[in-house]
Amino acid sequence: MCGITGYIGDSDCSAIVAQSLKNLEYRGYDSAGVALLDDELHIHKQSGQIDDLTIPPMPDATCGIGHTRWSTHGAPTDANAHPHSDCTGQVAVVHNGIIDNYERFKRELREDHRFTSETDTEVIAHLIEDALDEGFSLRNAVENVVSMLEGSFAIAVTAVGFDGIIAARQDSPLVLGHGENENFLGSDVTAFVEYTQTVTFLEDGDLAHITADDVRITNGDTVVERDRQTVEWDADAAEKGGYEHYMRKEIHEQPHAVRQALSGRIDEFAGTVDLDLSLSDEYCKSIDEIQIIACGTSYYAGLYAAELLEQYADIRISVHIASEYEFRANRDPWRTLVIAVTQSGETADTLRALRKADGAGARTLAVTNTVGSTMAREADDTVYIRSGPEIGVAATKTFASQVITLALLTVYLGRQRNVLSSSEASTILNEVSEVPGAIQQVLDAESVVHETAKEFADSDAYFFIGRRFGYPVALEGALKLKEISYEHAEGFASGELKHGPLALVTENTPVLAILTEGTSADETLHNVKEVESRGAPAIGVSSETDPNPVFDTVFEVPKVGLMEPVVANVYLQLFAYHVASQKDRSIDKPRNLAKSVTVE
Repeated sequence: MCGITGYIGDSDCSAIVAQSLKNLEYRGYDSAGVALLDDELHIHKQSGQIDDLTIPPMPDATCGIGHTRWSTHGAPTDANAHPHSDCTGQVAVVHNGIIDNYERFKRELREDHRFTSETDTEVIAHLIEDALDEGFSLRNAVENVVSMLEGSFAIAVTAVGFDGIIAARQDSPLVLGHGENENFLGSDVTAFVEYTQTVTFLEDGDLAHITADDVRITNGDTVVERDRQTVEWDADAAEKGGYEHYMRKEIHEQPHAVRQALSGRIDEFAGTVDLDLSLSDEYCKSIDEIQIIACGTSYYAGLYAAELLEQYADIRISVHIASEYEFRANRDPWRTLVIAVTQSGETADTLRALRKADGAGARTLAVTNTVGSTMAREADDTVYIRSGPEIGVAATKTFASQVITLALLTVYLGRQRNVLSSSEASTILNEVSEVPGAIQQVLDAESVVHETAKEFADSDAYFFIGRRFGYPVALEGALKLKEISYEHAEGFASGELKHGPLALVTENTPVLAILTEGTSADETLHNVKEVESRGAPAIGVSSETDPNPVFDTVFEVPKVGLMEPVVANVYLQLFAYHVASQKDRSIDKPRNLAKSVTVE
């Protein structure tokens, strides 16, 4: 939810920490703050946007930590902003996550300590203060305090008189960046990607002592070595590149993102897919059920994949909202593959569900965008969607890449199980390979979407309908619109309109219908006529060359077979974007939302 950053070295610490905070703003933007250390500790923090935070240049400060907040405990006020300090003002702490047992510590500490915030985080600072008073080093003090905490957390601590930053991780991401005579810390790689691409991902239970020329990591009583990796993202990929918003840039990056997902993985002529998985032919043939677990946009990508997998891999599929998932006793774990779909690889609910499946003995597979993420490390196998950094809170290019990657997995499993012929596989792979060009055609028609969005921006509500592959796209289209425009939007299976939602339809509630290959378009057209007869404007997202005249507007989808709904979704993303723009919403930073949901 929140973003942590840190730096120690011989460069301008204040400038680097400030830039790193900007890079992480998508993780939270209720408030922000920094703690800079020279001979003294200097804390600057306040509620509101990072741009509003004044950080004076401090050339003598060589060590600093920063935080951008998405509020959980306490309102977004100056007092509740991080970093938090102890009574002496000598210790600074930033924290991502939730401390479950903080209230007990707060009651015990109140006699001797003065609290100035409503947060759970401040407890950590006072506990460290007590440990330092007992003669512990800062590293040992943090280690001692962390052993008492219950919940999920990533923390970074610095203090007057001690060298470096102490960082600790439990169920919340932290990554180190390595430079020459300098080291970096962040909640994810984007915090410092313009400074270094050499990284180390901390694991649960790790405690790192970070100085300018060294990193020492322990886990419990053991000194551990974590691999250094080189990330492929570059600084330009995390910049707006001339676009007004990250979201629009990322919508326009989808042709490239899909090409990356396909690169080196498919042989259209042979009808084969190489995903570098360790799933044997024998295991693939033994699978009775695949369970897909995910949240939000990733859940809708899972619904799309379920249609593909049942049809072409001949496997029973169930799709679960991760926060509701249980591995039921009537399943055979040895014949059940659990696929976790998550952009960040750190989504708390999905991680918890994955661990339930693993605990039951099922084999697990992660479909994620983030190399080195917790999900990638804990799953038995991982397939990366290769989208590059996605900064906008509302997911766009990652949805397309998730669906495309899951389509490749479908072909892979179908061939391994001998239920999909090479010619059928070749047809699917040919359609998949045409998606980047088809998306580009949609992007080239953005002006039509812009004009339509202006026409309907003042509507009372918006309804999205579709069948089969069109149903998850309808859900995703509604989610995008409500996320960034704050307007009421709902997605329905088309046939469900007449079972209640039709009562909401008026002349001021446009209905957007997906009518493409794989969506039973003729049946959905009957539902469109139902709303049209009641005066509702109808917008068709259609691959038909001669669409029905009931539509007020038609967005034309290029023909790419079963991948057409994925392409249609780009129109819905653009529609949401331009409606929100008309309303002057904070598109990249919608209220109450953050990019990476690392608390349950």
